[in-house]
Amino acid sequence: MTSLLLVLSVIVTGLYAGFMLAFLIGVMPGLAELPDQQFTAAMRKFNEKVPGPAFLVLFLAVVALPAAALLTGLGEHDEVEGPALVGALVCVVAGHLVTVAGNIPLNNALAKSAGGDDTAARKAFEPRWNTFHQVRTAFVLVACALLGIAL
Repeated sequence: MTSLLLVLSVIVTGLYAGFMLAFLIGVMPGLAELPDQQFTAAMRKFNEKVPGPAFLVLFLAVVALPAAALLTGLGEHDEVEGPALVGALVCVVAGHLVTVAGNIPLNNALAKSAGGDDTAARKAFEPRWNTFHQVRTAFVLVACALLGIAL
C-alpha cells in the first residue's frame, strides 16, 4: 500500500508542479505584456476558474497522499525514503501556507477592485502575487524531487 501511495504522490505532485510551473514560465510572462485592464480582467477570470473541483482535488491530494504514504509505512521507511517523504510533506504544506496567506488574499483584493482603477489594482497585485507564486512553485518542485527520491 505504501508503494502505491508513493507512486500516486509522485504523479499528483508532478501534475501540480507542472501546473504551477506553467503559470510561472508561460502564463504570467504572457499576461505581463497586457495592458492593465486586460491583465486584471484575465487574472480575475483565472482566480474564478482555477479553484474548481479538479484543482481542489489536486491541491488536497498533494498533501494527503504523501502523508498517507508516510503514515502507512511508519517503521518501514529506510534512511532515505523516510526523510525524503517528511521533507516533501513539509514543502507542500509550506507551499499551501504561502497560497493561503499570500496568493489568495491578493486574489480576493483583486476581485474586490473590479470596476476601479486597474492600474492601481495591478500594481498592488502583480509583483507580490508573482513573488508568492515563485516561492510556492519552488516548494512544490522540491517536494516532487524529494518524492522521486523516496520512490
